[in-house]
Amino acid sequence: MPQTETGRSEDLLAELAEWVKIESPTTHAAAVNRVMDLAEAELARAGASITRIPGRDGYGDNLIARTSVAPGASGGANGHILVAGHLDTVWDVGTLETMPFRVDGEKAHGPGIHDMKAGSFMAFHAVRSILRQGVATRRPIVLLLTPDEEVGSPTSREWIEREAAGAAYVLVPEPAGPRGAAVTARKGVGRFVLRIQGVGAHSGGSFQDGASAIVELAHQVLRLHGMVDLDGGITLNAAPVWGGSRPNVISPDAGCEIDLRVSSIADGERMERAILALQAVTSGCRITVEGGMNRPPFAEDQGIMRLYEKARAIAADVGIDLPKQHRGGGSDGNFTAALGIPTLDGLGCLGAGAHASHEHILWRHLGQRAALLAGLLETLD
Repeated sequence: MPQTETGRSEDLLAELAEWVKIESPTTHAAAVNRVMDLAEAELARAGASITRIPGRDGYGDNLIARTSVAPGASGGANGHILVAGHLDTVWDVGTLETMPFRVDGEKAHGPGIHDMKAGSFMAFHAVRSILRQGVATRRPIVLLLTPDEEVGSPTSREWIEREAAGAAYVLVPEPAGPRGAAVTARKGVGRFVLRIQGVGAHSGGSFQDGASAIVELAHQVLRLHGMVDLDGGITLNAAPVWGGSRPNVISPDAGCEIDLRVSSIADGERMERAILALQAVTSGCRITVEGGMNRPPFAEDQGIMRLYEKARAIAADVGIDLPKQHRGGGSDGNFTAALGIPTLDGLGCLGAGAHASHEHILWRHLGQRAALLAGLLETLD
């Protein structure tokens, strides 16, 4: 059992509720920073060394909290444990009016509670508890809280990779999978924008003079769908799509965004080349494509499996099962796993409905999941 006392689920839920009630959409830097303020104040009061990196490009701040090197720590200054969580959500300010924080039996609802305020809060709480109680850890801990994971981590990636470069392990408290599963692999993610320039014309009086960007877009969407290889772990999705103004106008422009998921770096490189090389098939239309791989694949390896087995043993000590899964969605763990750092993801709370109106956690698991995190932070060597 962990030495750190992480408390009852009821008490954790009461404090987590305050985080959920501060709405923090990625695109509202000041709102995200209000949650950062809470975390910073508590961690500093507990004795963490704090670095706060001002936000840029319209995003909030990044917060880094460090514990001191424990006496006799095996990893030294360059062998810390990195815990990486994000405080931004997909929910706009005002969502609480129609989707308030509420507890309904075993479920606690609210915008962003599952993805991933519960997990980031538990990581914060575990680190704070270790500091408050003076529990010795075998390695120093670095807790990184970020503002922009939901849009691909454009400003936080450099800090994630910088802190991971000196880490022995990385723990990511994204939501747990079915039956509380940890995540030992994720697909890589690519994002692209395809734009088509056609020739506008009157659809009745001068049809022959036009070149419909929408017709070309239809060809390209079918072409993209033809690249899907489910057995090979490759999927593409075109959405949203746009084009056209009126029924009697042949559209001079159209386009779509493209989501790509791959299981290997080689597939990511190959698919990126193929998407960027798309050419028009409709006479009079031109195509431009921008974008690329956003997150590299997170591939299960021996280091990740050793870390998982350690976590599974600690989970058993605190009374929970810890199966594992491979997940199609990306996370900041993709960046750290691609650097070769043993990374274990999905260490957050059980629940469902991420990005959906029924988003919730199974709040009675908070205490045990926080104990699992504390046990990992105490004993990884």
